[in-house]
Amino acid sequence: MKLIELHILQSFPVSCLNRDDVGSPKSAVFGGVPRARISSQCLKRASRVLAQTTWPEAKFTGIRTRFINERFIEALLAAGLPEKEAKDKAKELCEVYGTIDPKNEFKIKTPLFISPNEIETVANLIKEGKKPKAASQKASPSDSADICLFGRMIANDPTINVEGAGMFSHALSTHKTNNEVDFFSAVGDHRKDAEDAGADHIGSLEFNSATYYRYIAINLDLLEAPSHLGGLSSDERKAILRAFIQSSLTSVPNARKNSMNAGTLPHEVLGIRKDKGQPLQLINAFEEPVKNTGKGFASTSLEKMKEHLSSIEKVWGPQGDKHYLTQTEGGLDAFIDALLQD
Repeated sequence: MKLIELHILQSFPVSCLNRDDVGSPKSAVFGGVPRARISSQCLKRASRVLAQTTWPEAKFTGIRTRFINERFIEALLAAGLPEKEAKDKAKELCEVYGTIDPKNEFKIKTPLFISPNEIETVANLIKEGKKPKAASQKASPSDSADICLFGRMIANDPTINVEGAGMFSHALSTHKTNNEVDFFSAVGDHRKDAEDAGADHIGSLEFNSATYYRYIAINLDLLEAPSHLGGLSSDERKAILRAFIQSSLTSVPNARKNSMNAGTLPHEVLGIRKDKGQPLQLINAFEEPVKNTGKGFASTSLEKMKEHLSSIEKVWGPQGDKHYLTQTEGGLDAFIDALLQD
């Protein structure tokens, strides 16, 4: 397996980037101590949205929606089907890709990740006489880099599933982290001079701050396969990979961005290009939590990650061509160029 791996160290200040079911920052126990956590799904969405809005030429065109019925109807009408037949066929397609919501026939129960080209191809195949299920199996998301990178699962028909060429870990703090509580009040302006003036509302919410390790791998063999982006030129795939790496490194989840803006950039990224092998995280560098020795967590975490990688290579052999972002002359562009070299 040919791989590009990204090992990312990044610190966030007061924030709640990824919430659980009660609104608290997500967490996990690792190495016997509590850690701050950001889920892989949260990180993937932030990366995908940034790539769609910032690099439109990179083919991040996937649509994730429960309201797919309307899209199918529009495409079938554009293909030339009469209105009633278009609505009937669209309903059948919804049942192929999902389960129709009994409370709303224009919605399916779970979001569908689909590309514009797939929708158009399916509509044209149905116009030619194909049944909806057969038409869906003939269509390919090869025009949508985000579906090929992030993958797609459809329980109703596994043959339409797409294995993602991109692999994301959950981000974990490199050190012990406990959530803290922020007590806040909203002061009313209307009665500011009255004897009973004061807070019109009080409340509390949780936050944390941490240095995180996160890991991303890209299966280049899968990405270049005919089922994925094999129909594109090498230069087109490189443009997609450049946008993907840039968005993955610079995107930040939007949660509480107005009240706890935590926009930061990684303080170090280790990029590894492997011609063969398998994905390998360096998270075990932090199984023993980093201690603050007066230098902060960031620099100590980088030292521990380098030590761990060195110990791995002593036992298991070289792990590929390594590039550190901050040590690459030319910055981010040159760093990505080095990883994309054939």
